[in-house]
Amino acid sequence: MQKSTDCDTSMETLNSPRQGTGAVQMRIKNANSHHDRLSQSKSMILTDVGKVAAPMVEKEGYLQKAKIADGGKKLRKNWSTSWIVLSSRKIEFYKESKQQALSNMKTGNKPESVDLCGAHIEWAKEKSSRKNVFQISTVSGNEFLLQSDIDFIILDWFHAIKNAIDRLPKDPSSPSRNLELFKIQRSSSTELLSHYDSDIKEQKPEHRKSLMFRLHHSASDTSDKNRVKSRLKKFITRRPSLKTLQEKGLIKDQIFGSHLHTVCERENSTVPRFVKQCIEAVEKRGLDVDGIYRVSGNLATIQKLRFIVNQEEKLNLDDSQWEDIHVVTGALKMFFRELPEPLFPYSFFERFVEAIKKQDYNTRIETIKSLVQKLPPPNRDTMKVLFGHLTKIVAKASKNLMSTQSLGIVFGPTLLRAENETGNMAIHMVYQNQIAELMLSEYSKIFGSEED
Repeated sequence: MQKSTDCDTSMETLNSPRQGTGAVQMRIKNANSHHDRLSQSKSMILTDVGKVAAPMVEKEGYLQKAKIADGGKKLRKNWSTSWIVLSSRKIEFYKESKQQALSNMKTGNKPESVDLCGAHIEWAKEKSSRKNVFQISTVSGNEFLLQSDIDFIILDWFHAIKNAIDRLPKDPSSPSRNLELFKIQRSSSTELLSHYDSDIKEQKPEHRKSLMFRLHHSASDTSDKNRVKSRLKKFITRRPSLKTLQEKGLIKDQIFGSHLHTVCERENSTVPRFVKQCIEAVEKRGLDVDGIYRVSGNLATIQKLRFIVNQEEKLNLDDSQWEDIHVVTGALKMFFRELPEPLFPYSFFERFVEAIKKQDYNTRIETIKSLVQKLPPPNRDTMKVLFGHLTKIVAKASKNLMSTQSLGIVFGPTLLRAENETGNMAIHMVYQNQIAELMLSEYSKIFGSEED
């Protein structure tokens, strides 16, 4: 049986057709006042003449679900796949489709459900590292997270649930009052009435107690906040400078996320040491690997490698923890992707795009060669080493299945991008790929004069 949504009209609601034939039947001789209705409710009669009518299903399907609070008590987040069934006023969670679940369900077992009356729904990006997560909070203190990787599916669910909540009464006092009324199913009418009457009589004193508690609690919170603010002020004024921390060795100079010229100046070279190490490792054990640079490595391991590179000076890529060559290639791509300014500087972006647009092929090559020679030494030399390495990948295309076009798609957007993506990104991507492809296929002509 579903909960009633309006205390003042709960008696009528219980008799309405929506509640089914098993609803509570009541005989009230005099209903001139609220007090009279309560006094007359001692003559309530319970009848069970049939099953409760099943609510109409508005939407159902699989989503990821995590319950993070039960009755106000926080729970450990544990994601699981659930078959979600949305009806006019509640959501039910099944481990499998509803039809299968009902046929397999043991007698007396019921699916977990959420009463949407008075519930609140909102996007909860900060509650999970997953994308497309929203939260449902109920008046009883239960909180659920629902998620799907497919954008249109989760949007459709969000709006369906929000519409269902919006159609229900907003009176926050209704659920608790109606809960008392529905205890009729488990206790006698007289016992319920006396309990309900005592609740009404004690409402004002309890309200005063609650108000005093809130005032006291609020004052306590304010003093705690002031104490925290004071401590933070002291910490901020006494904290050591970045230079001091670097001198003590507590903060290392970063490799990832630093400007290319900064890394090169620090290492007294024109090609970052990490780039050369990655290239050497790939050429030693990765030239024949299927999908090299296209296949992604384990992100957690890549992040671990990134952390070690940022914190330590020595790196051994022959160590067994880096045996997956896709981790090495993933870290190299991440290095270029995290450069504050890409390998092809922002100021050169439009000039490279204009060069690739030239109709005459030889003119196109000469223009790009001229632009490469004008680049700052760290950019030019790193570009030469990287594209020279990629030509060796292409030479083994029969084994690794990585053609010039494939590498252009992988590296074009990573190495070359506009500072402000205000134009057509799809058009830019085409030019980015074409520039990378041309520099690969005509490597000897573009970097020929630079050969040692």
